Amino acid sequence: MTMIGKFNTLRILRNAPPGLYLDGGEKGEILMPRRYIPKDVMLGGMIEVFVYRDSEDRLVATTEKPLGTVGDFVCLSVVGVNRQIGVFLDWGLGKDLLLPFSEHPSPLRVGQKVLVYISLDPASDRIVATARLSRYVNRTPASYRPGEAVSLLIASRTLLGYNVLIEKAHLGLLFTDKLSATLEVGQQVRGFVKSVHPNGKIDLSLDASGYQRVRSLTHQILEALQKSGGRLPFDDDSPPQVIRTQFGVSKKAFKQALGSLYKTRRIHFLKPGIELLTDEPWSPGI
Repeated sequence: MTMIGKFNTLRILRNAPPGLYLDGGEKGEILMPRRYIPKDVMLGGMIEVFVYRDSEDRLVATTEKPLGTVGDFVCLSVVGVNRQIGVFLDWGLGKDLLLPFSEHPSPLRVGQKVLVYISLDPASDRIVATARLSRYVNRTPASYRPGEAVSLLIASRTLLGYNVLIEKAHLGLLFTDKLSATLEVGQQVRGFVKSVHPNGKIDLSLDASGYQRVRSLTHQILEALQKSGGRLPFDDDSPPQVIRTQFGVSKKAFKQALGSLYKTRRIHFLKPGIELLTDEPWSPGI
């Protein structure tokens, strides 16, 4: 079955001036415009294409790769605003993706990024975006444990902090007073579950807490040192954003881990950078 908004492998039926016509099954013949035709294709052969509707509402196929398909959460840039219907997002195809005004809670401007869910309107078979993510996240009660490491996708800024998408499945909140660096919509970071409330709300932090944070980070630093030949260009004077990018933690947590490694004589400071003192196996006895 040919799926709109997804990649499909379709048979090439015939060649015509506009391009190739593909067998879309119950969808009928689907045109792949000539500008998308790759070399070395043959009539009767199979080709993988993305199927969507063009500006005239016709089904077309393309070999271009969109930034997301139906069912994906993805961060896209606003490239146009139509005051009658909504904003248009760049998703990597010639035709921009519509985000209707009714599907985002606050005004957007050109150049701004927004995290959306790509869906197929059942009434029109048109691919649209929505920023109302709560409709599409996993409704199953979250089974995360306090302290568990999770993947986070930054969705939006709020008065309390950041709304985030956890493991592309659940929504959670990072509180501003727990952060040491500014985050951007669409940024992917590693975080830790702080608590899961009975009402389903999930509180998060970018750092684990206490001893467990230091122990896991020291392992991470030692592994990085071993892979890089015993030296790293990072130390307690490195900028917070550099540390966040390299290790996914705050500068405070990084300094604590370096202090633990220094006290146990596993590293010394090069200023700048650090160096591994021994290749003996390390036991987390801190």
